[in-house]
Amino acid sequence: MSIKHHLTDQLLMAYAAGELPEAFNLVAATHVSLCDECRARLASFEAVGGAMLESEDVAAMSDDSLAACMDRISGLSQATARRPLKRAGIFPAPLADYVGGGVGKVKWRSLGMGVRQAILPTGKDASARLLYIPGGQAVPDHGHRGLELTLVLQGAFRDETDRFGPGDIEIADEAMQHTPVAEDGEVCICLAATDAPLKFNAIIPRLAQPFLRI
Repeated sequence: MSIKHHLTDQLLMAYAAGELPEAFNLVAATHVSLCDECRARLASFEAVGGAMLESEDVAAMSDDSLAACMDRISGLSQATARRPLKRAGIFPAPLADYVGGGVGKVKWRSLGMGVRQAILPTGKDASARLLYIPGGQAVPDHGHRGLELTLVLQGAFRDETDRFGPGDIEIADEAMQHTPVAEDGEVCICLAATDAPLKFNAIIPRLAQPFLRI
């Protein structure tokens, strides 16, 4: 897999530090599982973080901390302690584990013109969704009120900035206005996360926006 578009250092450091919202964590984990370059950069940031922790003062713990921790571990149910899923079709392991399988497990909802989405359950500070876009179909022209990460899992799309294929991640912020168009042929399937509603220019997408939760 030839990946051209990567996570920024800022996003990778926030991911390593556990500072990203759950939806962005999911996109970052899925991309890192596909991308050797980002995985190596992440490891270096984690090493720096570990070195910083080693230099911190030791914090006192209560005498029963270890026993309490072991009690909680032993009380986990088999369902909670299940093994993570492996890759399922086009879904890398982090996403397959989150969805509970491959594309066949996804409950799509039609957005019109053949486009579908499936909103994934995440924390309230950001939302994650899977997008299914037929070849040649465009997503309505829009801007952003916050940050959007879009990871391509299958197919490809183009917009005013570049082409994005499998494994590529597009980072869009408030300065970006674009019209993504899926390439002809294979269906484009993406994982996207946003921390604010999109800014659609056309009236129909704006009217439908509250119902579609985009």
